[in-house]
Amino acid sequence: MILVQHLSKRFGRAHVLTGLDFAASAGERVALVGQNGSGKTTFMRCLLGLYRYEGQITVGGHEPRTERSALLEEVAFVPQLPPAFRLTVGEYVELIEATCRVREERIFSLAHELGLDVEAIWDRPFPALSGGMKQKLLSAVAIARRPKLLVMDEPGANLDPTARRILYTQLARLDDDTTMLLSSHRVDELAGLVTRVVELDGGRIVLDDVVARATELDSIAGSTQAFVELVDAPASVSSTLQEWGFVPTEGGWRGTVANPDRFRFLALMTRWSGLVRRFTFDDPRGPQGPGDDLSER
Repeated sequence: MILVQHLSKRFGRAHVLTGLDFAASAGERVALVGQNGSGKTTFMRCLLGLYRYEGQITVGGHEPRTERSALLEEVAFVPQLPPAFRLTVGEYVELIEATCRVREERIFSLAHELGLDVEAIWDRPFPALSGGMKQKLLSAVAIARRPKLLVMDEPGANLDPTARRILYTQLARLDDDTTMLLSSHRVDELAGLVTRVVELDGGRIVLDDVVARATELDSIAGSTQAFVELVDAPASVSSTLQEWGFVPTEGGWRGTVANPDRFRFLALMTRWSGLVRRFTFDDPRGPQGPGDDLSER
């Protein structure tokens, strides 16, 4: 599906990609990971023919720069920063329906799952939407197209934990022969969804490893109950917990953590180690109930 040979890209004197070789077969689901500035977005944009480059690239048998129209018929792309096209939501959906042969009802359904009522914002200009609303609409459109290759740059960006969980579930439901390239600076967000992890550092591939894909959709769609007891709850901490969907309860905070977000939430608890008195997963009876007690201070 994707074949990249000796790919190099520079902006002025800055070398962003250097001699990169990469191949992915139909149906592979690849997590492209690395820190900011490692070259992930540049690599994706080269694959899509958005940048000139040195080396050779074919995607589905098409050369991105010279056969871009044919390539884009088979590829869907969701950028990290939404485009600034000057259309209303309705005009955008109608354009997609006409040019990509996608029924708008399918877009409505996928967007509704993500928590976005497309019909309610039909006449609103796309640039006037919030970042989360743009991300949900673009993701729904991309998935509705059932592309041969789906490219998403930071797919969880601007989405709340619940919407991220639903998005990863939608991705897991795509046909088995759909190739995915999903970039993230955190591999744990894509755990259970991808079959391969490729890490970029300094414009080079430093890791290319096969990983076990979840065999059960529930491992992606599932969630875990959590309880947090704090020594103190500054406004910033309370606000963050509320963004995660936690609510104050007797003795602490209680909420639900989507399985793909477990590692990210654990990292948050680690950063708050001076404030967390007790933290448990799967604790249905509150701070004294059974569960995996991860913090006792």
